Amino acid sequence: MSDRSRRTFGIITLLLFLYIIIQSGGGFDRLGVTISRYFRELIPQRRTLSNGSGNILRQEVVQEESTVIDVVERVSPAVVSVVVKTVNFDVFTGPTAAEEGIGTGFIVDANGLIVTNSHVVDNVDGEYSVVLKDGTTYDVERINLDEQSDLAIIEINARDLPTVELGDSDSLKVGQNAIAIGNALGKFQNTVTIGVVSGIARELTATSGFGGAPKTYEGAIQTDAALNPGNSGGPLLNSAGQVIGINVATTRGADNIGFAIPVNTLKPILEGYLAEGRIVRPYIGIEYTMITPEIAQLRRMPEGAFVSRVLANSPARKAGIERGDIIIRFDGKDLGAEESLSNLIREKEVGDTIDVVVDRQGKQTTIRVTLEEAPER
Repeated sequence: MSDRSRRTFGIITLLLFLYIIIQSGGGFDRLGVTISRYFRELIPQRRTLSNGSGNILRQEVVQEESTVIDVVERVSPAVVSVVVKTVNFDVFTGPTAAEEGIGTGFIVDANGLIVTNSHVVDNVDGEYSVVLKDGTTYDVERINLDEQSDLAIIEINARDLPTVELGDSDSLKVGQNAIAIGNALGKFQNTVTIGVVSGIARELTATSGFGGAPKTYEGAIQTDAALNPGNSGGPLLNSAGQVIGINVATTRGADNIGFAIPVNTLKPILEGYLAEGRIVRPYIGIEYTMITPEIAQLRRMPEGAFVSRVLANSPARKAGIERGDIIIRFDGKDLGAEESLSNLIREKEVGDTIDVVVDRQGKQTTIRVTLEEAPER
């Protein structure tokens, strides 16, 4: 029934009430109670709460809190703590084993696939396990690293596990809500923090906490949802409970500035893993530093990727790319703040042949490179 029809029906009903009450001798007191009750039901009321100091909290606040609570309740069972066991030897007491919570992960497949950061599980001497929200512990059976993107897919022997839903990080807007869940400080399991997406497409050098080596990230999501050591590898979520990023780092000397790897970086890696049973990604074989517009103007250099190292037997070495070259265009796209080299490579497939334009001592040269599969660690 439309709002107009509902009001018309209500008016007719009210007139009938008036006639019945007057005929029955109920008087105007009863008439007033009936009218008041009727209008409370007819006109939608806005629910408000008092915060104890006289201020009124609007219904929107209550709904926002309910949204966060709902997301946390739905997603938390699919968030795990990553634990490492190390053995130390003392000449007096002998070997001693110690377990330490070092990071977070989230379940992407009900048959035991978990995503985390590669720097969380890259200790070859560590014995890793994961702990579910209910306390169930599973040994990690296999670790698959993609160190370039700082992502890892780990396997446990389990079935029918709860999973997360992956969102779309390309559609993010600055200011939208962000919810982080993680193993804060390595001991506070499934800690929840909330904030907003503070920035997108950030390039930075950051540390994960626990003394990890600094690493450069491209296209990172910036958030003011508090991230602490141990949050690395955990999900950054939107208000729909979808993963939009993988929490990775905090910057040195800053408060309320955290960063996450966009979930769309994970998707092709995960798809390749599900198809091949291992991480397969295209590889060019260089180390580089992006030249920002500011540096380009100051040094009178073109924007692009400055090649600091060409790996032996790599596609770049075979094609003739040299140390000191500046890659300014990749497959017809100019490199810059909006288009990083790693993101453009990630969009390609193993075996693709790409035209790469390099600036070599002020002269532009086009080099054809055939991408190969990245070697395993």
